[in-house]
This record gives sequence, C-alpha cells and structure tokens, in this order.
Amino acid sequence: MAHRSSKRPWGQEHPELDLDRARGGSRQEEGADGAWTVRSISGAAALKSYVCPGCNQEIPPGTAHLVTWSLDAWGGAEAGVVDRRHWHRGCWAARGRRR
Repeated sequence: MAHRSSKRPWGQEHPELDLDRARGGSRQEEGADGAWTVRSISGAAALKSYVCPGCNQEIPPGTAHLVTWSLDAWGGAEAGVVDRRHWHRGCWAARGRRR
C-alpha cells in the first residue's frame, strides 16, 4: 500500500505553479528598451544601499526593490549581469515615460 501525503488530500488538484517563485523571483520582460531579467528583492534581503538610476535617489538597506539586467547587452547575457542595476519598483515601471 502506497503512503499518502497528508499535505494534499488524495485526488485533489495540484496547486498552480508560481513561476516567479520557482525562478527565484526572476522574470523576463520585453520593452521598448529591450529584453530584461527582473528580480524582486525583499526588504529583508536588501543589506546595503543603492542609487536608483530612474530617480538618482538612494534605495536604503531594508527596502524592497528590483534588480534588473539586460538580456541584449553587448557581450551577451553574462555581460548584462555584470552591469545590473537596482531600481525602485515605481521607477522601473515608469522608465518608458522618462527621457
């Protein structure tokens, strides 16, 4: 006789896969400025301060934000990771409206 899991009743549907969580918080986005990998950083994981390229303001330690890198970088995706930037969520969302 097979052991049944106590976590999910037998025969019940599997929960939908959370792709963002499965990818470690990373997702890929396409925009007018190219293809990007975008990773969410929780406030607890943010250990130092950064300067947001969207507003040139500090992202203090402990603040949830995004880390982005270009998939279209000269030299390939690995070069994009080296040139990654930390953004406020709102600044990233509004980047297409800024000049």
